[in-house]
Amino acid sequence: MTATDATAVGVAAPEHIPYELPKPARWGGTAVVLAALVLFPLVFTNPAVTSIGVFTMIYLVAACGWNIFSGYSGYISIGHAAYYGIGQYTVALVAMHLKVPAGWDTFALLPLAGVVSAVLGVPIGFLLLRVRKHTFIVLTIAVMFILQLLAFNLTSWTNGSGGLEMSSPTWQGSYFNEPFYYVGLAGAVVACTVSWFVRRSKYGLGLLSIRDDEDRARGLGIHATRTKLIGYVISAFFVGIAGGLYAPFIGSVYPQFGFDPNFDLAVAVLVFVGGIGTLAGPVIGALLLIPLQQYFYLQFGNANLFLIAYGLLFVLILRLLPGGIAPSIIRLWRWFLVNRRRAAAGAGPPDGVPAPAMTPAGGPASGADVPGRAGRKETGP
Repeated sequence: MTATDATAVGVAAPEHIPYELPKPARWGGTAVVLAALVLFPLVFTNPAVTSIGVFTMIYLVAACGWNIFSGYSGYISIGHAAYYGIGQYTVALVAMHLKVPAGWDTFALLPLAGVVSAVLGVPIGFLLLRVRKHTFIVLTIAVMFILQLLAFNLTSWTNGSGGLEMSSPTWQGSYFNEPFYYVGLAGAVVACTVSWFVRRSKYGLGLLSIRDDEDRARGLGIHATRTKLIGYVISAFFVGIAGGLYAPFIGSVYPQFGFDPNFDLAVAVLVFVGGIGTLAGPVIGALLLIPLQQYFYLQFGNANLFLIAYGLLFVLILRLLPGGIAPSIIRLWRWFLVNRRRAAAGAGPPDGVPAPAMTPAGGPASGADVPGRAGRKETGP
């Protein structure tokens, strides 16, 4: 291919179309969302509304953690409720046996809930990650139900179906939800920040290469098992923190709610709707779907009615916006840039720049086709 075939004489090389929104839009949007979340309980003081905010923060922490593994590696886990329940039981058991005062002291147990979940995630992940695709999905569900059965039957630890009751915090009344909300918001900021660093790091590129083609990634020297296991453990850590915050907020822990398959469904759906494998996807999904879920709880008192809304919204989003909301916004932005460039190109070359010579077929002419350049041949890469 000649140089004039690639770029016409006198015309600059085409500008690269970015795959991301402009940096001011990304950082400005992040600042606006963060400011709105900080001000939310100050503007909406109704306890029913702030309780929705607390659940949203809990699911946002879990969704960011889930996305670090499943979104970046392509291994879809439908059993992360295992670590959600582990986090709940860790906080409840430690608080009960060590007589930890209810309130702010209980929040200090959240990192412990994440660490216990991560430690238990090492052997579990090592076993599960030896298989791929549908087998992996089935095994994650099996592990979650195994832990649920253990919670029902280890009555000396978990009190079985009777559950564990936690002491109420020292604060009460209309102020009850705000501390849980802001602690959850801090956890969500940390989870999103870690997700950002993972996505931009060399390690994150290894996870993404496994998602694209694991066999080729192995051929390029990536230690796939170790890379997946690290992502799985990080994911378990944040899901455990989400469970650790849920337990003192509700004030009780039960096996069927700790190891809840509906939790796995909710987290997976909101990440898919927002955009799996993206930084903004879990945030968009959580801020849209969790308030909708809690609205159905408050309005209709039916814990399963939101599943119908989830299903309909999931189908509509993936039908109209394939890949989720965040990737669709990027595609819309690129479509706008392409059309603007085409419109500019149709207006003719800038003043003082001659139009490229065209062949009868409509393409740019080579060196031999341009008058005055006969016999000259340009070479290019």
